[in-house]
Amino acid sequence: MRLRLLLLALGTFAVGTDSMVMAGILDGIADNLGVSVSAAGQLVSVFALSYALLAPVLATLTARWDRRRLLLTALGVFTVANALSALAPGYGTLLATRGLAAAGAALYTPTASGVATALAPPERRGRALATVLGGMTVATALGVPVGAYLGSTDWRLTMWLVVALGVAAFAGLALLMRGLPAPAAGAPGLRERLTPLRDRRVVAGAATTLTFFLAFNAIYIYLATAVRPATGGDQGRLSLILLVTGIASVAGSWLGGRLVDRLGVRTVLLAGSVAAGLAFTALPWLSRSLPGALVYAVVSPLAGWAVGVALPHRMASIAPANAPLLISLNSSALYLGVASAGAVGSGAMAVLGERWFPLVSAGLAVVAWGLSFTTTARPADAGRAVGAREAGARVRELSSSAGRAE
Repeated sequence: MRLRLLLLALGTFAVGTDSMVMAGILDGIADNLGVSVSAAGQLVSVFALSYALLAPVLATLTARWDRRRLLLTALGVFTVANALSALAPGYGTLLATRGLAAAGAALYTPTASGVATALAPPERRGRALATVLGGMTVATALGVPVGAYLGSTDWRLTMWLVVALGVAAFAGLALLMRGLPAPAAGAPGLRERLTPLRDRRVVAGAATTLTFFLAFNAIYIYLATAVRPATGGDQGRLSLILLVTGIASVAGSWLGGRLVDRLGVRTVLLAGSVAAGLAFTALPWLSRSLPGALVYAVVSPLAGWAVGVALPHRMASIAPANAPLLISLNSSALYLGVASAGAVGSGAMAVLGERWFPLVSAGLAVVAWGLSFTTTARPADAGRAVGAREAGARVRELSSSAGRAE
C-alpha cells in the first residue's frame, strides 16, 4: 500500500509544481511572449478557475470509470497539456493549454485522494490522505524552487520539468496501480450523485475550505511584500523564508494526517484555524525581523496544511458513497480560494497598506473557525478522541464501494 500511495503522491507533486510554479516564471513568460506581467498572471487565474469549475463536473461524469483507467487518463491529459504549453507559440495558445492542464489536474487530484482512502484501513485514512496531499506540499519545498530556477533561463524548461514528472507518475501507476475495484454496475447516475449538494453539511464544508484557503493564500501570494522589512529586498533572505515555508508545509501535511486519526477532524480544524489566525495577526510585527519572519514561515504553513488534510477527510465522511464528488467539491472550493486570494490580498493592501493587510486574513481565519465550530459534530468523548473513530466508521464503505471512491 505504501508504494501505491507514494506513486499517487508523485502525481500530486507534478500537479502542485505545475499550479504553483507559474508565479515564479511570469516575468519570463511576459518577456518571451510580448505581453504584460498582469496578462501573464491570468495564466494562474485560468488554471485555478478551470480546476474549480471542472472538478465536480468531471468527478460526476467519470463516476463509473475504472479507477486505474481514470488516474491514467487524468495524468495523460495533464502531461500532454503541459507539453503543449512548452511548445505554445503565443499567449492565446498558452492560455488554452493551461485550461486543459487544469482539467487533467481536476480529474487526478480528487481521484488520487479517493483511491488513497480506499486503500487504507479506516483508522489510517487520515495518514493516507496526508501522504497523497503531501505531494502538493513537497512541491512547494522542492518542485517550485527547482522549476523557478530552470525558468530563470527559459520558462519552457519549467514546463518540460512538469512533463517529466507527469510521465514518471504515469509510468509508475500504469505498472503498479493494478487490482483496484471496478465501479459497480449499479453506480448512481448524475441526479443521484448530485443529491449531496442539497446537504447543508456539504455546503458548510465547502464554505470552510474556501474561506480558509482564501485567508491563507491572500498572504502567501504576497509573502515577498509582507516580509520585505525582514528581507530588505534581499533575494537570498526571501529564498530562505520560502524554503522554510515549504518544509513546514510538508511537516504540516504529515502532522495533520496523524492528528486527524488521533484527535478527530473537529479538533484539527479548530486548533489549526486558531494557530493560523494568530500567525496572520502577528505577521505585521513578526515581519520586522528575519527571525520573526521565520517564525511565521514555520507556524502558518504548519497549521494551514494540517487543516488542509482535515478538510477533505471531513467532506468524504459526510456521504461515503459520494466521496469522489465531495472530495472534488472540496478541491473546487480550495482553488476558488486560491483564485480569489490575489484580488483579496491586493485589495487589502490598497486599503490597509503593505504592513497591515495580513489582518484581513486573520479576520477570515476567525470566520473559518466559526464555520468549523458550528457545523462539525462534537466527539462523544473528546478526551478519548472518538471523533476520529466515528469518522473512520463513516467512510468504511469507501474500501468496499466497488471503486466509486476515487
